[in-house]
Amino acid sequence: CAKKDNQTTATGAGNSGSAEKKLITVGYAQVGAESDWRLANTQSFKDTFTEANGYKLIFDDAQQKQENQIKAIRNFIQQDVDYIVVAPVVETGWETVLQEAKDQRIPVVLSDRQMKVSDDSLYLAWVGGNFLKEGRDGVKWLEAYLESTGRANDQINIVDLQGTIGASAQVGRTKGIVEGIEAHSNWNLVAQQTGEFTQAKGQEVMESILKSVDKIDVVFAENDDMGRGAADAIKAAGKVPGKDIILITFDAGKDAFDRVINDGTFNCTVECNPLHGPRVAEIIKTLEAGGTVDKIQYVVEEMFDKDGIGGARKAADALPERKY
Repeated sequence: CAKKDNQTTATGAGNSGSAEKKLITVGYAQVGAESDWRLANTQSFKDTFTEANGYKLIFDDAQQKQENQIKAIRNFIQQDVDYIVVAPVVETGWETVLQEAKDQRIPVVLSDRQMKVSDDSLYLAWVGGNFLKEGRDGVKWLEAYLESTGRANDQINIVDLQGTIGASAQVGRTKGIVEGIEAHSNWNLVAQQTGEFTQAKGQEVMESILKSVDKIDVVFAENDDMGRGAADAIKAAGKVPGKDIILITFDAGKDAFDRVINDGTFNCTVECNPLHGPRVAEIIKTLEAGGTVDKIQYVVEEMFDKDGIGGARKAADALPERKY
């Protein structure tokens, strides 16, 4: 992942004989546009990697298909970009194309989701949220909420609406949630199914679960979009989301804040910070200056509810400063 021999020309220090800086070309292979979080993540890169900031961004939307991302990466290599950024659809199946990028000495930075590879030198660094911690934070909030409402010793039936199976966010959040459930003898995982990180699928799956499970106390929706779908399904079943069924979501977009603060549809939303563009730009600036970067770089994340329970921040206090 060393910089290419011609990298200095990207900063105007090469042999072009011109004092004018050449734009640094960054290819970004995005997962798709499946959620508000993903849209905010995309916009963060588009706002950061502008000509005014010294960059040319080549953006590709994979529409949730790994084969599209692999094709995009190969196109980036053919175009001889300076850096490649990938938000991988799933964790496995990347070694061949990453080796192709490495052979051309093009550094690869992973955003949001991780990859499982036998040789981690195939990518330079990963930027994103701590998905396992996010799952654990959701459990931590539920423990405190049940304690505050006098239900700590009740039998609690829990549904886990998982994200796209195999995605890092799904793997980490599911693990954090499941280990939390298993640590409580009175917590029962009564249903676990993927909603594929979309509102429509989340609603469809939740409707099916509501028909097959008699009593549900808590729903973990592994992103806000599935949480919205679950809320619609719960309403259609004649129940009140946030009251009859506790609803905990992940991502913490502005719509989730509105639901926590105003209508109580969501009880708690755990943040997954999508603003990765500036952090990736910091990595590139460090490399351009001849420096080195840490392999794993987490973004700062919190959790939010209405009353500040279990270490959560009050959503109303945080809303004015939200950028997504």
